[in-house]
This record gives sequence, structure tokens and C-alpha cells, in this order.
Amino acid sequence: MTQQIVTRFAPSPTGHMHTGSYRTAFFAYLYAKRHGGKFILRIEDTDKERSKQEYTDEIFKVFETIGISYDEKYIQSENLPRHRELLQKMIADGTAYVSKEEAKDGSGVIKDIIRFKNPNKVVVFEDLIRGPIATDTTDLGDFVLAKNIDEPLFHLAVVIDDHDEGITHVIRAEEHIANTPRQILIHEALGFGLPRYGHLPLVLAPDKTKMSKRKGAIPVVEYLERGYLPAALLNAICLCGWNPGTEQELFTREELEKAFDLDKVQKAGAIFNEEKLNWFNREYIKKMNADELISVIKNYLPESLASISDEMLRKLVSVITERISSFGEIREMADQGELGYFIEKPDVDLAKVVWKTDTAKNAKAHLAKAIALMESVDEHGWNSTTVKEAVWPYAEEVGRGNVLWPIRFALSGRDKSPDPFTLADILGKKETLARLNDVCEKL
Repeated sequence: MTQQIVTRFAPSPTGHMHTGSYRTAFFAYLYAKRHGGKFILRIEDTDKERSKQEYTDEIFKVFETIGISYDEKYIQSENLPRHRELLQKMIADGTAYVSKEEAKDGSGVIKDIIRFKNPNKVVVFEDLIRGPIATDTTDLGDFVLAKNIDEPLFHLAVVIDDHDEGITHVIRAEEHIANTPRQILIHEALGFGLPRYGHLPLVLAPDKTKMSKRKGAIPVVEYLERGYLPAALLNAICLCGWNPGTEQELFTREELEKAFDLDKVQKAGAIFNEEKLNWFNREYIKKMNADELISVIKNYLPESLASISDEMLRKLVSVITERISSFGEIREMADQGELGYFIEKPDVDLAKVVWKTDTAKNAKAHLAKAIALMESVDEHGWNSTTVKEAVWPYAEEVGRGNVLWPIRFALSGRDKSPDPFTLADILGKKETLARLNDVCEKL
């Protein structure tokens, strides 16, 4: 009978986690699902001083939001009685011993430190990604297993938890390669079978240095808060250092579960950059229908635009989505005045209504003519196409800029905005003519 594959992700809740950490989580999850196995989430909170509940809650939130589920959940601190039990067994068996050592804080206090009795052997393991790795453990000395009988350290706790939870495959970052020989020695000392190990290459910052919290790596939870879609984040993270061997780039979670395997993970570090994430996010935005977009856009509108109607939002959907990479940029658009003029009539700088070297007299005449042409458009058939059909021949005759610029600026009050026909469509016939007449009269 084939053994069921069981993987795990075991983060320490000591800070916000960036894309490198979550890529490890997602790869472990996908490997288990690809092979019909089980995925476990274990919160390693035994660092009492640095672990915080808010970071644990954040991990759960990211998993839930992105849609990654776990079959079992464990909190490492709840396993301390088991750690203590096996630590005592190792001391009794002679594979560990109590060493009386002076505290490193210079206090002169003697403490009972528990060390592993190193057999000083060469440890060889077959890495799932890198192939065989051999280490002479003599250089490790008798390394520390616990501060005392009640405070086991990382290496011992991880080995016991992995064994008790049935972990068959440990998929983690390459920085743990140096930890593996120690943990294999502990497995053997306790009489445990060994899991398979696979060490993922680093996720790099754009400057090709290791991505880290200290260097300003953006936490994944912040990307979610900034309005990146969960599906886009999952896609971008999973394709960082892995590819399916095909041209496909957009994957649903279900497609990733079927396509992923470790043999397609590259051995060199992979760069995670926001440009590619922005591309993924725009692609997923394109897949959303108007109702879905309106629902999300509402969450990012500032209070000043809270009164905007669904009808107006429906008209604005394309204007907004063409200009953003993430939904959080909607707030920036609003702050820069790119949305407010759709709701309230702008305060128009009359000097800017005139196109380049044209005159205010001509601008007034062009607006008056455009108003007359637009008034002939039936209100029920009013849209960007019918407005353009009415105005365009005149603009072609006397100069596009001379006609279209005054219309656009009179409607938006801004140097940069959608084209005048799109503006007219969104504002509607009544509001469009009201704004044009107002500026025309003032000119």
C-alpha cells in the first residue's frame, strides 16, 4: 500500500510574512494536493517573547482569503508535554545530556542546558529538488536541544512534531538545508523514520538579493489590503520559480493543484516583482463582470465618493479598470481628482478651455456649435458613439483639438481625463449640456 503524502507549513508568528514564506506554504499545499495527500498548518509559537497572536491571526486570514485550506491545524506550544517526554527519554537513553553552563548574559548564573550527543557521522540525504547532499556532522559538535527540560529549541520540537503529525515530505526554504543534518540525527536518535526533504530556492528582491522583512519586503497581507485579487496573488507567487513547462500563465487554484510538481521548480533563486503581479492582477480584473467589479470598487471608494450610485459606477467601471493595476489605486485616483468631477460639476479654469493657440472667442463658438449638434441626439439613444457621430464631422472640418479639447475640459475641468465622448456618455445628455452651456456662457 502506497503511503499517503503529508506536507506541512510551519511558520513562526513573529512578524508579517512576505511572498517568499507564502510561496513555501503554497508549494507544500500544491504538492500534497497533486498527489492526493494531506496538508497541515502548524503555528510554531514556542518563541514566547516574539510570537504574537496578531501574526497568527494574519496567517489564518491570508490562507482563508487566498483560498488555501489545510486538513489539520496544530499550535506547537500545545505539544510541550510531548516534547518534554521525549527529551527525558533521550537523556535516559544517553543520546542527550544535561550540561551545566554559565548563562551568556554575563550574570554568572549556572544553568542546565541540554545538548545532543553527536555521533560525529556523515549524514547524506536525497533532496527532492537538489539531489544528494552530504554533511560531516562532526563540525556541529554537541549542539543544544533545549534551554532546560521545559524549553526545547527549534530542532527538537520540529522533529517530534513532524513525526507525531505524520509528515512524509518537508518542503521548505533553502536556508533550512543546514538544519537538516541536525534534524536527521535527532530522528535517528529517537528511532523515527525520516521524511523526504525538498529545499526551495530563495525568492529574491528585484535587486537579486534575498527577500526579507528587514529589507522592506511587502507582507502578503498588505498586497491584499492594497486591492490585489487573491487569485492574482496566488498565481503570481506560484509562478515565481516554477513553471508548468507550457505557455500557460493564468491558473485557477484547481488547475495549479493538477499541474504542480517539484520537478518543475527551478534550482536558482527567482525574482518576485510587482510589475508581474500587476500584470496578473489586470488579467484577473478583465475576467470580472460588471457586478463583481462594482462590488469590489465600492470597498475602495473614499468617503467623499460614498454617495455615488450603482448606475454611475456601472458607467465608470471601464474608466476605472483601464487605469488601475490594483483596486487600492482607486483611492489615489479619487485623491488626485480623477473621479470627483463625475459626481459634482468641476470648477473649470476658463483659461485652460482654449486649445493651444486658439482664442477664447473661437472656443466659445466651437462649444456653442457642439451644444447644438449634441442637442439633436435623442436622449434615449445617447451614448459615446452617437455623440461622436454628431460632433466628429464638425471637429474634422475646423480642427479636432480646437473642438474636442474645449468639450473635454469643460466637462472634466482637468488636463487629463477620458475622451469627450466617453465623458458625455457617462454624464448623460442633461448634465453634459448643462456643463457645456455653463462654460460657454462664462467664456
